[in-house]
Amino acid sequence: MLKWIQVLWPSFLVAALAEAAFFTVIDPQELYFQGEAVHFSPISTYSIGFIGFWLICAASSLTTLFFQRTSDEVNQRD
Repeated sequence: MLKWIQVLWPSFLVAALAEAAFFTVIDPQELYFQGEAVHFSPISTYSIGFIGFWLICAASSLTTLFFQRTSDEVNQRD
């Protein structure tokens, strides 16, 4: 459980900052996906954007945690 907290909590905070920075510059009603305008409400666009940023940041934190394993953990046989 501690490892999940170490991954999800920092990624949540960084995702919140990334979303704030991104949507400060970009208007959600002016976004395009595959050449067509996105027809979601602003709240939906903010929510989808936050989840996307959170997933990217969680993948980064999880990769960091993965590479911090010791040689004993890597070579351990189950």
